[in-house]
Amino acid sequence: MLERIREGSQGPWAMGILALVILSFVFAGVGSYINSSASGAAANVNGEEIGLDELERAYQNERSRMESQFGEAFATLASDTAYLQNFRQGILDRLISEKLLDQAAKELGLRVSDEQIKSAIVGMQEFQVDGKFDNDRYLAILRQAGFQTNNFRDYMRVDMVRRQLSRSLMGTEFALTSEAKTAHLMQQQTRDIRYVNIPAAKFIEQVNISDDEILAYYQSNISQFDTEQKVSLSYVELQLEDLLPSIEVNEEELVEYYEQNLVDYRSEEERQAAHILFESADQDDSIALKAEEVLAKIQAGEDFAGLAKTFSSDTFSAENGGDLGWFGKGIMDPAFEEAAFSLVNKGDVSSVVKSEFGYHIIKLTDVKPEQVIAFDNVKEDITTKVKTFKAEEKFYEISQRVAEVAFEVPDNLDEVSDIAGKTINTTALFSRINPPEAVSSPNILNTAFSVELIEDAVNSDIIELGRNHIMVIRVAEHEPERTKAMDEVTAQIQLTLSSQAAQQAARDWALEVKTALVDSSADVDAKLTALELSWEEKQGVTRNDAALSQTIVDALFRLSAADSSVVDLITGDISLVQLVKVNPAAEANDQQMTLLQTRLASSKSQILYGAVVESLKAQADIEIFQ
Repeated sequence: MLERIREGSQGPWAMGILALVILSFVFAGVGSYINSSASGAAANVNGEEIGLDELERAYQNERSRMESQFGEAFATLASDTAYLQNFRQGILDRLISEKLLDQAAKELGLRVSDEQIKSAIVGMQEFQVDGKFDNDRYLAILRQAGFQTNNFRDYMRVDMVRRQLSRSLMGTEFALTSEAKTAHLMQQQTRDIRYVNIPAAKFIEQVNISDDEILAYYQSNISQFDTEQKVSLSYVELQLEDLLPSIEVNEEELVEYYEQNLVDYRSEEERQAAHILFESADQDDSIALKAEEVLAKIQAGEDFAGLAKTFSSDTFSAENGGDLGWFGKGIMDPAFEEAAFSLVNKGDVSSVVKSEFGYHIIKLTDVKPEQVIAFDNVKEDITTKVKTFKAEEKFYEISQRVAEVAFEVPDNLDEVSDIAGKTINTTALFSRINPPEAVSSPNILNTAFSVELIEDAVNSDIIELGRNHIMVIRVAEHEPERTKAMDEVTAQIQLTLSSQAAQQAARDWALEVKTALVDSSADVDAKLTALELSWEEKQGVTRNDAALSQTIVDALFRLSAADSSVVDLITGDISLVQLVKVNPAAEANDQQMTLLQTRLASSKSQILYGAVVESLKAQADIEIFQ
């Protein structure tokens, strides 16, 4: 049979079918790549692409920032696919806005000169030592961040143009003195108040809730009485730290590790060099000739540092005589590095060297030879590392065995517990929204409430909670969601309806008192005394007064003179609020007016800036690729 298949696959019919398959790829598969402008793009903004790699970098950077700032709270949100999709869309929207602003800046002819960029970099505190720009620190920080000087200059140019556009927009907004004066008078105004809080509990005895009302409430609010699904988990947890105390190492193992990893205890040779750069991205004979002329001057005895200041395109290092600071291998451009490390003695000068940045003349100014740290000085550190490595090997072996046993014996955790050397823990019943800390990881919860674990009553697969941290779980007890019967919630409904009715009675009483305040013949004090209540007074209440309920303050500043209002408090009680007097604010001094005008202008500017971005979006041709 195999022979017949082999012969058939080489026959004319098979070759014809293969030809059709190939043609289908040509016209459908390959064609789709040719016709798709989105193969490497996340979006197209007025003909300019935002690459998928750019979106991914921005997404990962923002996600890392959120994880660092919010920790487990963000991890819980990130377990929701819909949330992550919206999160990623938000990053793309930001990139689109930035692209539109870059295009607007270009259209307006906004530019930033090399001198402005240089001045901005020199003024950045990140690159300063004792308040002065330090070239060594500048180069070290750039290398750490993965920037070459030219790349960083381009990055700064884009950022500064964006800021220029932002300032040009936001700088057009201002606040009039009259606006600031009005805002000050409103914000700083105070009011005198008298109020009485009416506890709903004083009316509870008047309330009578019937069985029909309870039934009606139950039927119309049936979803309120749905219980959440709950589980109780049994689990075995293992971490690397659990194994470390039992790990032993000997001197021979430590020495062997030291010798095999000697590179970690060796500081490689570093060099300090100066250079003169003749910037040129491509091969350029005229620039190369100029470099040769300067090299001839150096060989004739002219000062290297002085020539660097005069001729070097690298203006930052030129100010320090071309000094680039200390660097090891793998830092500089390969051609530059090869030339710098081929120089033998301090003071040696290279021939003209071509790199991706242009033509260099390199001078070796100092050398730090390779150094090796002695074994005894790092023995303690090596002991920790070797123990950790051995513990990781043991952890891996145990994890593999635990995974096998959890699958092979799915109806209990006894053998898993024996292999891991850890006890079986069991939680109380809990719902998804209030899990115990030990099992609160989104990975655990997704597994714990899965159909497989609940209905099949089996062990979970190994759940990885972090590096060298695992758990195996099983559902010990399950309580399905259900709707509580009315007799289970009658007391709860009775309390709810009684509270609502008592609050309404208190509100009605307060409205009667409010009406009585207008009628000068009514005895308001007698009404208050009957309920053992009395007015409370407070002078000079501000808009953010923390001594009063915010609902009372909000109601107070909505009242006109001698008016009153009935307010629901968050406690379920009622308050009757009466405005006694409006106290106008004192005139603002010059400093206050200036600050307020600045604040109002800034608020207007932010609104304008957002409106401009939205306007650019509305006029733009934007295509988002899924």
